[in-house]
Amino acid sequence: MDKMRMESEDIQQENVKKIAALFPNCVTEARDEGGHLKKAINFELLKQMLSDSVIDGDEAYEFTWVGKKASIVEANKPIRKTLRPCKEESVNWDTTENLYIEGDNLEVLKLLQESYLGKVKMIYIDPPYNTGHDFVYPDSFIMNNEDYNEGTGYFDEDGNVNYQRENSASAGRYHSDWCSMIYSRLMLARNLLSEDGVVFISIDYNENFNMRSIANEIFGESHFIGEIYWESKTKSQNTKTSYNKLQPKEEMILVYSNQEKRRFHLIQLGEKEYPEKDDRGVYRKYPIEVMNANGVRGRKSMIFDITDGVSTVSPPAGKQWKLGQDQVAEYRQAGDLYIENGKAIIKMRPEYERNESTQPFWGFFSKEIGTAESAKSELKTLLPNNGFDTVKPVEMIRRLVYHATEKNDIILDFFSGSATTAHAVMQLNAEDGGNRKFIMVQLPEETDEKSEAYKAGYKNICEIGKERIRRAAKKIHEDNPDARFDDGFRVLKLDDSNMNDVYYAAGDYTQDLVAMMESNVKSDRTDLDLLFGCLIEWGLPLSLPYTSETIDGCKVHTYNDGDLIACFDENVPESVIKTIAKRQPLRAVFRDTSFANSPAKINVGEIFKLLAPDTRVKVI
Repeated sequence: MDKMRMESEDIQQENVKKIAALFPNCVTEARDEGGHLKKAINFELLKQMLSDSVIDGDEAYEFTWVGKKASIVEANKPIRKTLRPCKEESVNWDTTENLYIEGDNLEVLKLLQESYLGKVKMIYIDPPYNTGHDFVYPDSFIMNNEDYNEGTGYFDEDGNVNYQRENSASAGRYHSDWCSMIYSRLMLARNLLSEDGVVFISIDYNENFNMRSIANEIFGESHFIGEIYWESKTKSQNTKTSYNKLQPKEEMILVYSNQEKRRFHLIQLGEKEYPEKDDRGVYRKYPIEVMNANGVRGRKSMIFDITDGVSTVSPPAGKQWKLGQDQVAEYRQAGDLYIENGKAIIKMRPEYERNESTQPFWGFFSKEIGTAESAKSELKTLLPNNGFDTVKPVEMIRRLVYHATEKNDIILDFFSGSATTAHAVMQLNAEDGGNRKFIMVQLPEETDEKSEAYKAGYKNICEIGKERIRRAAKKIHEDNPDARFDDGFRVLKLDDSNMNDVYYAAGDYTQDLVAMMESNVKSDRTDLDLLFGCLIEWGLPLSLPYTSETIDGCKVHTYNDGDLIACFDENVPESVIKTIAKRQPLRAVFRDTSFANSPAKINVGEIFKLLAPDTRVKVI
């Protein structure tokens, strides 16, 4: 009977397996940091196998920085962590398919690799813009020593993570730190995208070039769909940092897809209405408009009198008609021009105009879709004292979700912030009856004790995000009383492994540690903690329904109607084992201490071979 790893997938070793399938002669063995043998790649031989494609020498077209290799290694390293359920902070725990996950997104993305591999249709992220004031994801692996942590102020005087740390532009690693941070996360995020998945990345001018270069490398330059310019500002930013700089009105949204050619949903336009009718058919009244006659577009030929044979009108002083004399003459000859109340009116018939049914997916979002200022006001109305200075408009994210997803897709945001993406997903679901699911991931960055958010009771950003989702759902219901949508979310929190460390280091046991061998499960962990730990390792989605029941005095958990059945009690009787086996689940999990001795464990294996030969059985 196999034991569960209780750690995230070793992506580096998986990549080695893929190379081994293509070039088995390039696979060798090497010792890891602990002195244990593991598979490795002979890169010199691999270069020889790809000699026509490898550029020899020191010069090559590439984008690199100090710490890039370390960030790749870190992204591939497995971790011994888990996601612990938090029912008391969740909404509709038993029925919701939405997730809100608290923790460092690098580690959370590692834990989601199996459960959501290729299942996410859309990723939207609004990462730190590296302005020097909001960089709160300093990864210690970039230098991996105490000097880095001390020099950058990663920890405060009490040894806690300093979330107010700044990434000063004068620092030697100003861009390198940011590039390493985003590179490792995008590497992991790409694995979660479906075959036709789309990534939207909000960014400003500080790191736009680097972000584009990194995304080109990870997703492929041919997978770059385009860049959306969003008119984010309407007011001047009169700050000291704006001296000797242009003041941008826009931010950018980079768009990448797993498919080089990808169709997006287009906004449907309503049919034009033609309320008037005569003996020739229906029409609508179209007053001929005027425009300024000055400037480069001014033309004397556009200044003329218009007559219907009875009355005559001229453009006001300094103005010109928007239609030329030839066009106006055509309408008059057709009998579709007349003067009414001093205005030249055209009977605009359906055959005269292009009746397009859709609006293109424009690469520009105007201020009408919402600005940074309006988004901040929007959030403040919903959640006063929220503490956020920069947020995105709900309508902007809703528009992206509309263009990129179907009604049952999964949307991921691993820089969740104030949870605008969750708000937008619920809003669109309420409008079109969709069942899109969101996964929000956010570092529990502590709020400043002097801030209004802290005084309002929000000790960290996650508390603000969760409350925003609750209030947004209530507001959407009020505005759409007949709408039915998933307004809940399961809260999961990143934590250390459910297993005692001694479980992973049997060779290090001493007499002093014998007492720890009584249980390999930490004393503060519940059955629900263990169940979700098993879901992560076995790659099952974390949002599916489950039931719990008591069988012969033992608590038995059934996940998604038999995808997995687990019992974590000690000394589980044979009657319970047989009951579980007769249900023929796809997977079954027990604790090591569920069995009195080795013969009892062997007996369990025999029971499943007889009653459920296709069930995979493991222990923790």
